[in-house]
Amino acid sequence: MADNLYINEDLEALRTEFNRFVVNEIVPQGDNWEEQGHVPREVLQQMGTLGFLGLRHPEKFGGLGLGPLSSAVFAESLGASTYAGFEVTVLVHTDMASPHLIHSGNDDQLERFMGPIVSGDCITAIAVTEPAAGSDVAGIQSTAKKIDGGYVLNGSKTYITNGVHADLLIVAARTDGDNPRGLSMFLVKSDNPGLSVSRALSKHGWRSSDTAELLFSDCFVEDADLLGTPHKGFYEIMKNFQNERLVLSGMAVGASQKALDITYDWTQTRKAFGGVLFDKQVIRQRLAMLQARLDASRQFLYHCGWLMEQGVDATREVSGLKAVSCELVNEVMYDCLQFHGGLGYMQEATIERMARDARILPIGGGATEVMLEEISKRSYR
Repeated sequence: MADNLYINEDLEALRTEFNRFVVNEIVPQGDNWEEQGHVPREVLQQMGTLGFLGLRHPEKFGGLGLGPLSSAVFAESLGASTYAGFEVTVLVHTDMASPHLIHSGNDDQLERFMGPIVSGDCITAIAVTEPAAGSDVAGIQSTAKKIDGGYVLNGSKTYITNGVHADLLIVAARTDGDNPRGLSMFLVKSDNPGLSVSRALSKHGWRSSDTAELLFSDCFVEDADLLGTPHKGFYEIMKNFQNERLVLSGMAVGASQKALDITYDWTQTRKAFGGVLFDKQVIRQRLAMLQARLDASRQFLYHCGWLMEQGVDATREVSGLKAVSCELVNEVMYDCLQFHGGLGYMQEATIERMARDARILPIGGGATEVMLEEISKRSYR
């Protein structure tokens, strides 16, 4: 990979460490996790011990206190593992759920939860999506009714990554029925009475991540576990959307590069028509064009991370990044599987799993169509 002007020596050293961990600890075990449908807790705790789960979290809680560029490096490195279910298990915890505590938590909440979150002893999930409300957060129907000492939650959530095995859920519920954005956020422990996993979901890809439907039936949450300001949860959710989209794009970039590397090696050795596949100009040039577009996407990823580190509102840029990189990864997977021929359709082939895993990326964290609307709203006035 060409030098990246956005990456300093410290981040490059972290990249080397991440890559080594993926090769030595993830790849040898990934097939087992695909079969069992989740990543073992001890692996996440090992990542916590190594400091991987606290890159962005304050040093006082055991984190490294780094910025968005570290998330981009981390996500790209994880994206090369070829086990995207593992990758999203980790990134939901580090970059999609637990940041809400940093953004909105009070001193008591931070003291109670952040240390175990950084160590991997408390795994988190973000419970926003509902059967009738995905990218449209204002459509949430779950309710939280105020009573003495706390709130009573009722409703359901779906497609919740880490929902089966998480210890702490960050839940969005409606607290101001007359206001479409009148939501509040709550910290709900997995053993709260009234919270249940109604169904563990079986997915097309991301097979090593656990995904759940959750039911809240008169689930009581203490006042101390209200996260942030009452009725302002919609805006608190929005605070982290760009970070979610940054790391999903990082996954896409890492996976795209790995798929191209695998396919380059395959076409160099696959015998065909008196030579190897790579002898064919159409093969070489299609791989070359994908690589060129990926190189551009990678630079866009790190530019967006840099903008976020400067405190810039990068909604337009990050929306464009996610649209471009998450559509590109599926084009990459299509061609790479095609060039593997019949083998690419077999489950024994790494590229088969990677192609399945990539399909969700233009959907999760904001569908491509939503990203394009975000761009258009900020481009044409």
